[in-house]
Amino acid sequence: MTTPAISSGARTIYSVSELAEILRALLEDSLPSLWIQGEISNFSRPSSGHWYFTLKDERAQLRCAMFKGANYYVRPQPKDGDAVLVRAKIGLYPARGDLQMIVEHLEPAGTGALLRAFEVLKAKLDAEGLFDAKLKRPLPALPRNIGVITSGTGAALQDILTVLARRWPLATVQLYPVPVQGKEAPPAIVQALRELPTRAPVDVILLARGGGSLEDLWAFNDETVARAIRACSVPVISGIGHEVDYTIADFVADLRAATPTAAAERATPDIAEIRTRYSNLSAALAAGMRRRTDAARETLLRLDARLRTLHPGRRLQERAQRLDELDERLRHALRARLDAHTNALQSQQNRLAACGPRVGIRQQQQQLRLLSQRLKQQGSQLLATRRLRLTSASALLNSLNPNAVLERGYALAQNTEGRLIRNAAELAPGDVLRVRFARGSAETEVKKIEPDGGAVS
Repeated sequence: MTTPAISSGARTIYSVSELAEILRALLEDSLPSLWIQGEISNFSRPSSGHWYFTLKDERAQLRCAMFKGANYYVRPQPKDGDAVLVRAKIGLYPARGDLQMIVEHLEPAGTGALLRAFEVLKAKLDAEGLFDAKLKRPLPALPRNIGVITSGTGAALQDILTVLARRWPLATVQLYPVPVQGKEAPPAIVQALRELPTRAPVDVILLARGGGSLEDLWAFNDETVARAIRACSVPVISGIGHEVDYTIADFVADLRAATPTAAAERATPDIAEIRTRYSNLSAALAAGMRRRTDAARETLLRLDARLRTLHPGRRLQERAQRLDELDERLRHALRARLDAHTNALQSQQNRLAACGPRVGIRQQQQQLRLLSQRLKQQGSQLLATRRLRLTSASALLNSLNPNAVLERGYALAQNTEGRLIRNAAELAPGDVLRVRFARGSAETEVKKIEPDGGAVS
């Protein structure tokens, strides 16, 4: 509680606490929140959860206080020697009369511009609708091929492979290694998101990276990466950094996981749980059938007892026979239902086993052998058909060969110009002809023309 100022003649006397309050009000009202950059020293964190430290540079230092409500979300906790950027208001601590800065926000120096760029890009893509929940695609319940885009040598890959081998060993993992930080990372990630679905029939893609600073994770805040995630033909799960880290890729992805390990868990079912579920269903089915059978047997016994109390005549015999028929039908129906449920369970187990790659490989090998046999058979049939056609064509060609006609004793007559003479009326006495035989030829002179087919002299 401050002591009011006392007027004594021409002088106004203030108490120390009153003047301290006036000075604090003047300082806090005259200056707005300021951004200050410096180095932390003398950092302390008492049990109250408040932080107290000195912010200094080469020529000056300021005492600072950051209260628990303001420092709750600052990660990691700063330490002596850290270069930081703070937003603070100037104030006065009346108990000691010290000038101090009341820190409202603290971040590592150099990240401010990146954070502002992050917020600008986030607002832009959000306005375009890239974060719309309606665009999020459902994940496959039982993935057979899982694509992984991450560093080929990082710990994140080993964590993912360990989880996948434990939870869902039936899936095939398709790795597309990329750099995950630096200038070369964004184009490599974009290319991987575009090419991986064309290289293998993946059902889902894990885009992952281990933890790091804001600068280390900056490749996943690239606009081209965000648009490539949205344009990818299969669902994408992001598992980038730690639980407190958020990137633009997390907002665009179909599902955001806190870590690479969590991404592998979210992408797959637990095979142990599935086996337990099937075992429980099988046991419940068997127990249900036993209960229904026991209830039917009890009902049958009650009905039999009631029938025994009736007149022991023909009606009793008819009812007894009817009961026997009903008992047989009931047992047959129960057996049929039990067989149907057993077959359904076996079918589900076979489907589960068929998800493995060995079945597909055996089927493809058998198909390859069948196709090879068909190719050999068709090749042999085609070769025989072509040989038969060649033999027929050769015989026809030989039958039309003019040399074969000459061999039978015929001859060809040509004039001096080489034109074949088919009609004696084309000739005149004295014309010279060249006569071609099967072997050799001769020149002769026309002496006489007989157009009616007579002898030529």
